[in-house]
Amino acid sequence: MITEIAALLLAAQGTPEFAPLVAGETAKATVLDAEREINVILPPDYADEPERQWPVVITLDGGIQQDLMLGVGIHNWNRLWGRSKSAIWVGIETKDRQRELLPPTQDANEEARYSTAGESAVFRKWLVDEILPLIASRYRGNGEVFLVGESAAGHFVVETWATGTKAFSGYAAISPSLQWDGQSLSHQITERAANISPLYLSLADEGGATQEGILRLVEALPDDQRWCFSDRREELLHSNSLHGLLPEALQFLMPTPADWLEEFGFVLRCDQQGKASGD
Repeated sequence: MITEIAALLLAAQGTPEFAPLVAGETAKATVLDAEREINVILPPDYADEPERQWPVVITLDGGIQQDLMLGVGIHNWNRLWGRSKSAIWVGIETKDRQRELLPPTQDANEEARYSTAGESAVFRKWLVDEILPLIASRYRGNGEVFLVGESAAGHFVVETWATGTKAFSGYAAISPSLQWDGQSLSHQITERAANISPLYLSLADEGGATQEGILRLVEALPDDQRWCFSDRREELLHSNSLHGLLPEALQFLMPTPADWLEEFGFVLRCDQQGKASGD
């Protein structure tokens, strides 16, 4: 009876008209023999404020079927609470993650398991030389560009940071796979000057060589540089570290002057940090 009444009411009111739900823009770009999505989600007030400029967040593994919607949802949630600044969100789809995000390895087991791995330098050059200028020419960025990645993409973030490039204003490496190639990246960083750009780094329950590499990197970070190490080994797994720590990473990279964040538990939990953290 209730269903019949509801149907009659709906008929009397008319059937709602549905229209496409447009979330952003997407384009195709090719590198390393694969076509991939470049997905862009603009701030909700982008069209209403034609003179305003925004930071740009570049997220790896940013395909529609990857982490794009998760990242955008967390970013919007942060924005609504004033936890981090509003930004232009750019998702870069990956196709062969080990090939695109990791450098060559001398580990025989890794070589056997990931035979195509090792071309992160090519992917990085494409990202910096082709995609960043494209985004800068098409959208109203304010000059700040942040690079965010998790797991293998986190290794790519740390490796990019270690190159000393000026292409990015800050970096967030969530549970980076620093076990790769016998932890070679963390060993290399201890032997050379680090990038001065801000770095957010986190550790979940990775254990083993991954944990060793991350902790070695933390010990090598200079005290007079802005960085934050969030040690969540007792709380998070590798599988849910992105969900749990992306809000914090965005707060570190794009802080706001909001004075109510601590009241609601939105605090940076830097177990170790550089003296120039600005907190």
